Formats: sequence, C-alpha cells, structure tokens
Amino acid sequence: MKKIIIVLAIMLANFTTEAQIKTPQSSPKATIMQSVGLTDVEINYSRPSARGRAVFGNLVPFGKVWRTGANENTTISFSDDVIIDGKTLTKGKYSLFTIPKIESWEIIFYKTTDNWGNPEEWKEENVALKTTVKPEVLNKSAETLTIAINALDNNFAFLEMSWENSFASLKFEVPTQQKATANIAKALSGPASADYFAAAQFLFQSNGDNVKALEYINKSLDMSKDKPFWYNRLKSLIQAKAGDKKGAIETAKASLAAAETAKNQDYVKMNKDSISEWSRN
Repeated sequence: MKKIIIVLAIMLANFTTEAQIKTPQSSPKATIMQSVGLTDVEINYSRPSARGRAVFGNLVPFGKVWRTGANENTTISFSDDVIIDGKTLTKGKYSLFTIPKIESWEIIFYKTTDNWGNPEEWKEENVALKTTVKPEVLNKSAETLTIAINALDNNFAFLEMSWENSFASLKFEVPTQQKATANIAKALSGPASADYFAAAQFLFQSNGDNVKALEYINKSLDMSKDKPFWYNRLKSLIQAKAGDKKGAIETAKASLAAAETAKNQDYVKMNKDSISEWSRN
C-alpha cells in the first residue's frame, strides 16, 4: 500500500509539472537601455495594446493618475542627476506616472517602485518631480503603448510616450559637459592612487617587474590618505616576493591593524598567516 501511495505521489508531481503551460503575456514586458551623453537611462515597462478599445478618455480616464503601462510599475532610472523643466531630478530609479488630459499631460516621477499599478495610498512626499507637457496628435494610430528615448544629443534627449492617437514628449538634460570636463581634468592631472594600485597588482600577479610593482604600490600609498589595508597587503606580498621578509612583516602588521579596525576577518587571517610564515624563514 505504501509503495502505491509513493508511486501515485510521483505521478501527480510529474503531471503537475507537465501541466504548467506557458502562454504569451497580454502586455509584454520591454526594457530600453540608452546612453545619453555620459548618462545611462533605463526604462522597464509592460506594453498594453488597444485591441479595438478606445484608450484615452475610456480605458485610461482623463484627469486620473495612470501607471503609464500595465501590470507592475513602469520604472525609469538615471545614472546621473538630470534637469527637467529647470528642476533637478536626483539620479536613481523612479516609477513613471502620468495624468493624461485633453490639453495637457502631467508627468510624475515617483520615489517608490514596488507597486502593482498605482500606489494604494498616494503620497505627495514621494513625488520627486512633476511637470506638464502638451500632447500632440499622431498621424497614424499606435496600437501598442510605446515608451522611448529619442532625439538624442550629447546634452539632452526626449522621453517619448505614444499610444492610440496621443503623443507626449518630455525633454531632460544630462550633465555631459560637467562630467567630460571632470574626466579630462582627472586624466590630465596624472594617475590616481587606484591607478598605481591596479598597475602594481597586475605586475605582481603576472610575475612582471617586481621593482616597478614596488614603486607603484609605494606611490599608491603615498597618494592615499587612508592607507587601505588591501594596499599594504599587496605591498607586503611584493616585498616578500623580492626577498625582503623583514619589510614584508612590518607592512603586513600595518595591514593587519587596519583590517582589524575595519573588522575584515579575511584580511586579518591572511596577514596573520603571512606574518607567521615569513617569521619562520
């Protein structure tokens, strides 16, 4: 009897697994990733279709908050602060809501992004930025909701939304000039501490020029105010490889002390093990 029950359970489990049917979503998901100048923009949304229905003023009521898509929140993220209608929208991820009207659309960037549709309770303090645009009438009806980033320039682009016969476009400005200028200044000022560390690490790991590796890690430490424990860890390994066990032990002790302060137990153990090993030789 017990064997029969087990067999039936296995058959039921197999049937349940095989019965899971995958069907197309009525509002398929879409992701747009676009670089605007030096700023990355990403949009995630679900795309409903009209399917013979009147959209604006019916399926999407005028004057009501709309999730600007289907299913879970439509989200948009910016890797840098952007300027919209003269106001700053801080870099990050936002839900995109709109309030379509006949003469205008309100476009809202909302701070919470984990809602299914509209938030259960709308909170004005979660509105990061709100602005208004004038919609246009499309010459050809758009069957499926489309959100895009178009009219690209190094310093700005347009967030565009089209569905049925309506088209709304919002300009946003990106800090390309400031970022490019800062990058140029950084490059022209010479290598940073992290650059020297990376060079030293490469030479050490690739069995390259050990003298040059030690020169680079010393420059890295000289340029660093914090003297990170991983910097001194690398220096101790380079010194040990060069045969300077006494110097390696002293450097490892400095790395150990900093790692203990940072409560990084991995580096604490590595330094203790190395100090013990180098002290025996």
